[in-house]
Amino acid sequence: MDVTSFLIIFGVCLACMLACRCLPILLKGKQLPERFVRALNFIPPAAFAALVTNDLFDPAKVASGDIALWGMPLLAAAVVLVVGAKTKSMAACIVVGVGMLAVLTYVPALL
Repeated sequence: MDVTSFLIIFGVCLACMLACRCLPILLKGKQLPERFVRALNFIPPAAFAALVTNDLFDPAKVASGDIALWGMPLLAAAVVLVVGAKTKSMAACIVVGVGMLAVLTYVPALL
């Protein structure tokens, strides 16, 4: 990597870091537009979905052809979607998802 590319990347990272640390101080006590607040409400579910989707659709598992290997996480995700729609709680979704995946992974091994 040449020096110019490094400086550009460093500058962008520095600007993002400063914006994340300074903007909340500058905006404290100010009323934000409703559309902006609604847009900010999409950040936590989008981040959670990005983390989960990476494990649900692992190309190595899908390419293996074993439906039990990649079907179990999809079944656990379906249960989590139902729980999330009913409770609107991320904590409940995490607990149910981990529990379902554990049950689906370890119970068939015991049979």
